[in-house]
Amino acid sequence: MPAATVKLTKRAVDAMVANERRYVLWDAELKGFGVRVEPSGAKSFILRYRAGGRGSAKRFITLGKYGVITPEEARRSARDQLGLVARGSDPAKDKARQKAAATIADVAQRFLAEHVTPKRKAATIASYRHALMARIVPEFGLLRAEAVTRADVARLHSHLSAKPATANYVLAVLSSLYSWCDRQGLVPEGYNPVVRVDRYRQQGRERYLTSEELQRLGNALHEAESVGLPWTIDARSPKAKHLPRPENRKTVLDPGAIAAIRLLILTGARLREILHLRWQEIDFERSLAFLPDSKTGRKTLTLSSPALVILRGLPRTASPFVVAGSREGRPRADLQRPWAAICRSADLPGVRLHDLRHTFASIGAGESLGLPIVGKLLGHTQPQTTARYAHLDANPLRQAADLIASRINKALNFRPSTAKEQ
Repeated sequence: MPAATVKLTKRAVDAMVANERRYVLWDAELKGFGVRVEPSGAKSFILRYRAGGRGSAKRFITLGKYGVITPEEARRSARDQLGLVARGSDPAKDKARQKAAATIADVAQRFLAEHVTPKRKAATIASYRHALMARIVPEFGLLRAEAVTRADVARLHSHLSAKPATANYVLAVLSSLYSWCDRQGLVPEGYNPVVRVDRYRQQGRERYLTSEELQRLGNALHEAESVGLPWTIDARSPKAKHLPRPENRKTVLDPGAIAAIRLLILTGARLREILHLRWQEIDFERSLAFLPDSKTGRKTLTLSSPALVILRGLPRTASPFVVAGSREGRPRADLQRPWAAICRSADLPGVRLHDLRHTFASIGAGESLGLPIVGKLLGHTQPQTTARYAHLDANPLRQAADLIASRINKALNFRPSTAKEQ
């Protein structure tokens, strides 16, 4: 049987021979550091320690196989691990936890089921699920959550550079996932590889309709509900020759869809706030709509006189919703198809339904109603959300500039030259 302790050098380890049973040769200099020899002849460096000091159970951790690491490398690793023990860590327990740690695919499913689904709106749940299952899990799904590095995240972000908004959103979802993992104890405390990965700069997507564009929109809406909008057809289609004459290729749009679009521009409401609006939530006497569950929670929507005219003109059906859907008892799902037809007719390429909300806000800011009032009408809960419209609140600045310039001009006695004087 070999000596109980010896300084573990390459020569000493090479001299160790296999036995019928496993045995350990301990280092004479570093307590707890040893070499374990298997009956097969395989040799591994190990470390024995007590995580809680004297009286606590002995713990073992494998440092590496001889041949893969040298005795001196194993000795340095053993010293590092003993340093962690001295600071209160338990390397064996940490290693077991890492081995049993869930993969990104596992924690993503838990994150969706336990956090996102119970606490987020349907649209947010869908966008989170898409970011996780279409972007994050295919990239990192088989990795342990704490094995994903900042370099890995930066590489994924770079792969999505053609779509900066998507790339930044994926980072936001991944960061939210890691914050949840931290709270659940699934990763080391404070571990988040998304931190300090720079986001792409994004251009603002606000689009405001001008007075002339609003007039074209109004004309298109009137045409859509009266004579109808022209069809769009593929003239190359074999069936094209059997279609009605061009003057007869028109479709009158659903009155509910037309009313919904008008309500969006006249109230500045979000799309779902109008499509999910119920008759019982409207107080015609006080010109208010009490929304129980908007994007920012409970919200009171102020209804203008033109908006009330539209609401009073809509037929009351068996549906509880102001804009009834095709399925009984359900709201209309979306307005994309009628909105696309109206945008073609009004020559408004690229204008989104959400831009009607921006237009409502821009007119309010441009008329110097004050950003707090505009924010209240829009249902913003944070002043900084409304601050994006600050540059449109130009009237006070223009009045101030005119006042200052006129005083200076008077002092200068400046009189512009006319063509005759020149």
